[in-house]
Amino acid sequence: MVNVPRLVIAAPASGSGKTTVATGLMAAFAVRGLAVSPHKVGPDYIDPGYHSLATGRPGRNLDAYMCGTDLIAPLFAHGSAGCDLAVVEGVMGLYDGASGQGELASTAQVAKLLRAPVVLVVDASSQSRSVAALVHGFASWDPEVRIGGVILNKVASDRHEALLRDALDESGLPVLGVLRRAPQVATPSRHLGLVPVAERQGDAVDAVRAMGERVLAGCDLDALMALARSAPALADEAWEPAYAVVERPRPVVAVAGGAAFTFAYAEHAELLTAAGAEVVVFDPLRDEKLPAGTAGLVIGGGFPEMYAPELSANEPLRRAVTELAIGGTPVAAECAGLLYLARELDGKPMCGVLDAEARMSERLTLGYRQAVAVSDSPLAVAGTRMRGHEFHRTVLEPGAGTTPAWGMHQPERRVEGYVQRGVHASYLHTHWAAAPSVAHRFVEHCRAR
Repeated sequence: MVNVPRLVIAAPASGSGKTTVATGLMAAFAVRGLAVSPHKVGPDYIDPGYHSLATGRPGRNLDAYMCGTDLIAPLFAHGSAGCDLAVVEGVMGLYDGASGQGELASTAQVAKLLRAPVVLVVDASSQSRSVAALVHGFASWDPEVRIGGVILNKVASDRHEALLRDALDESGLPVLGVLRRAPQVATPSRHLGLVPVAERQGDAVDAVRAMGERVLAGCDLDALMALARSAPALADEAWEPAYAVVERPRPVVAVAGGAAFTFAYAEHAELLTAAGAEVVVFDPLRDEKLPAGTAGLVIGGGFPEMYAPELSANEPLRRAVTELAIGGTPVAAECAGLLYLARELDGKPMCGVLDAEARMSERLTLGYRQAVAVSDSPLAVAGTRMRGHEFHRTVLEPGAGTTPAWGMHQPERRVEGYVQRGVHASYLHTHWAAAPSVAHRFVEHCRAR
């Protein structure tokens, strides 16, 4: 049984202040001495970095599209084990999910799967009495979603707050917090969202501290904790990476990290470790050598386009990666990793493993995908079906090699990515908890080297 008190922080729409409130709550409760488990609905890699900074624990994603609905509660139980409280930040608007898939992957669906009360964060900056109609509509839309209270964000003045509270008195939902406009805690954004923590560590620490102070000053933490404790027990066993894979001898799997490669799900490293790998993180911006004994290489997502000159200047590491890949060592590259393996990025030489060139684009590619492996690779057997997510503002030409990685079936049919020697490189982000065989197969290929 899972008895961790829990809250889902949702909003009517993106931009309402979910990240500020959720991160602030995590920080505020952590300051009180609670062990707080941070979670994020959907595929987002960036917000969990701020959550981790606030709590000192790994930020974990709960993605019902990529992992399936059956894994949401077990993954939650795994991440929140031993904690006093779990805070789950939603995605987009409360009822927004995978395009054309109904409630799938929405915050509302995850809240129902976790049987967790929802706190609705409302941007009140341009309304007064209408806030009651807005809140009433969200609270009554789905009877299975329990909205337990409201936090009013971007409130202008005492007078504005009084008008909002008067309007909400008739809604039957308590106001659990009021936050005034505070530009000093704003976090910078660019083409894919917030700037990751790894790129602004000092400033991010200050921002998270300020978020926590705002929440301490403006929210009723006792009432929020009482609401979290009202969540009933979940009759689900915790997901365990050791049960998902079979342990064997331990090859070294090098995993790219640092400021240029910040997009990673915590469960990936856990699954590699459970499969018997020794996971060693390296930084392509700083390290001139791969970890000693590297038998496999994982290069995830991030922002190589922001660091193309620095990545290019690290010629010793580029040569080492090229030699490793050409020699047939298993390499799994997603999005940023795909670009790093290309011949060049925005005119800057990269590793040259793939005969392709990458550049920044004005067009944002974003959305869930259904994919099938086109050919055998260290990650998957041909025909393996996976769900994933694309999130980039770059273009690779050509977009697929003579042996593509994936055949896409949503939103349009196409092939994408590269499989050559031991390399599997693609724009597609996948969540390996949904298919532990991916980690097991990869480590087995590493053992065979």
